[in-house]
Amino acid sequence: MTPAKSPTDRATSTPSPLKGQVSDILNRIRPAIQADGGDVELIDVTEAGVVQVKLHGNCIGCPSSSMTLHMGIEKTLVEKLPEVTGLEVVS
Repeated sequence: MTPAKSPTDRATSTPSPLKGQVSDILNRIRPAIQADGGDVELIDVTEAGVVQVKLHGNCIGCPSSSMTLHMGIEKTLVEKLPEVTGLEVVS
């Protein structure tokens, strides 16, 4: 029987695979965002499962970017990856 991982072990091993999965999903979504002259960059995935992104191009200051982020990107990530708990934009 293998010993249970401590919370510290999980914290250091979980983000890397999850970040890779998030990156793959963002790469599938990206062409639609780029078609409107914008882009989204994955910055990090926190231990709590919050995906941190940075907006580029036309997404900066766009009144629809909030809807794109939450109704499009966040919804897709949460549906496909239950470990994802939210999405936030960082500067």
